Amino acid sequence: QVQLVESGGGLVQPGGSLRLSCAASGFTFSNYGVNWYRQPPGKERELVARISSAGSSTTYADTMKGRFTVSRDNARNTAYLQMNSLKPEDTAVYYCNARFGRNDYWGQGTQVTVSS
Repeated sequence: QVQLVESGGGLVQPGGSLRLSCAASGFTFSNYGVNWYRQPPGKERELVARISSAGSSTTYADTMKGRFTVSRDNARNTAYLQMNSLKPEDTAVYYCNARFGRNDYWGQGTQVTVSS
């Protein structure tokens, strides 16, 4: 059974940090590129960052550059999103997506709320 399970979300004050995890099972994780998306309240889903299957290449949305870092540990079948200097506008549900060819898997999302 294919699963992607995000964790690590929660409530954090502005300027704080969180690390999200995305644990994969049921497929060969190391073959898949991983994307992190987010959906702010009342807005469309947007790409946050992506990492290649081997972890050698990363891409970030402009508003996340320098604050967010995407990484992965293929031995643990897990991807991570380190988020620093969080702002209220980072409040959203964050989703993990694994993609390889026609295979496209999504997690259930984890809520991140940035508020004082």
